[in-house]
Order: sequence, then structure tokens, then C-alpha cells
Amino acid sequence: MFGLSSAKKLFGAVALAFAAPAVAEPITLDSTNVGESFTINYDGFSDGVTHGQLGSSITFTLTGVQDGAYSFDYSVANLTDDGADSRISSFSFNTDPDISGATSTGAYPFTVTDSRYPNGIGTVDVCFKAAGSNSCAGNANGVGAGETGSGSLTLNFADPLASLTLSDFFVRYQGITGIDGVTSASGQMTSSTTTGGSTSGGSTSGTPVPEPGMMGMFAAALIGLGLMRRRRRSIGSQPAFA
Repeated sequence: MFGLSSAKKLFGAVALAFAAPAVAEPITLDSTNVGESFTINYDGFSDGVTHGQLGSSITFTLTGVQDGAYSFDYSVANLTDDGADSRISSFSFNTDPDISGATSTGAYPFTVTDSRYPNGIGTVDVCFKAAGSNSCAGNANGVGAGETGSGSLTLNFADPLASLTLSDFFVRYQGITGIDGVTSASGQMTSSTTTGGSTSGGSTSGTPVPEPGMMGMFAAALIGLGLMRRRRRSIGSQPAFA
């Protein structure tokens, strides 16, 4: 029987599924990783709904470590397909330790630190944008569907680092067509692969944004919990028999 304890367990599980967007394992780098590459794969979602037509990947290659600076080459690929179109207007991640500044060239020459990313992501440490503005949330340019864009970036820190950890990788899709009611979306890391050495992180898998069907489970859990409570009160109010 679906008892009160079962309803509570289901409620807890569904509540966890509706937490902030999940992310995969962080990537840790140091000077021994110069020359190595890692590729981040992304999905696309808006308002808690994952859109299978949206997808992208970014390959980062560590090119130098000097004092408080880590330098990378990057290549952004927009994998949007199935009749949809989009452009990737920015990409972002968090750093440990905290970043003090960043510079970038190529397809995404503008940088912003400590800015908000849409779709429940919240504040990110640094984002790299195709057009200038004071926000990571949007701009007019970016790599289009089926295209790639490349460049280089440098992350600066207040003090020399023994190692650097990158996590919480996101991209921003804008100018979307071909998906009903959706003109912009975000994408989170779903997996990563490394090449060329011992970059910590390896091949990993992220947890996808909850699908719309989770809403039904959530509602069922609430209804079941309410019915069980009503039944217990009803039984408690019945007259006692000798």
C-alpha cells in the first residue's frame, strides 16, 4: 500500500529533482596539463524543459600557466539541429579559487565577471560573450547552428596557483527558431571528455534538467500525501465499539 512514509519519500525525491540545474564533475588543472584538451558537451533548456534540438560543445586547450594566469584556446560548436536554429551568445563557468579578471579574443572577445545567468542558474564567476554588454544574459551575436567559433582566453588570479578547478559550465542560446514558444535558452554540461594526458575529470556524465513528466510525479506525491492525512484523520474520528 502507498502509505504516508512512501508519499514522504516520493515527495523528497521529486523535490531534489527540482533543485537548481545539476552539473557534472569539475575539471582540475595545473602546469603539468599544458597542451591537454577537454571537451564539454551541453544540452539546452528553458523554464525547466529540456529541448532536444539544442546542443553544443566547447573544447578548451590549456596553453600556458604563468604566475596567477591560466591561458586557453577554445573552440565553440553549435550543434542545434532537427529544424531548429539558434546562436550561442555566451559561455560561462565558475573557478576555484575565485577569479580576479579575464581577457578573451576571437569569437567571444568580451568578458564579464560575477554576473547572473538565466533559467535558474544564478551568478557565475565569469562569462565570455560575442557582443559587449554589462550582463551575461544576452547579446546580439554568436556562433550559429552548424557553425564553430574559436579564440583564446586568459583567467587571472590575485596569487599564483598550485592548481585551478573549473566547474558549473553553461552556454546561452538566443535567436532560437523552430521550437514553439522558445526564443532563448541556456545549456548545462552533460558530459566531458579529456585528451592528451591526465586532466582530472575524465569522462563524466551530468544530471539532465528534469523533464516535464516530473511535474506529474510531483503533483501525485502531493495528492497522495494529502489523501493519506485525510484518511488517518477520518479513521481517528470513528466511534469506538465494545
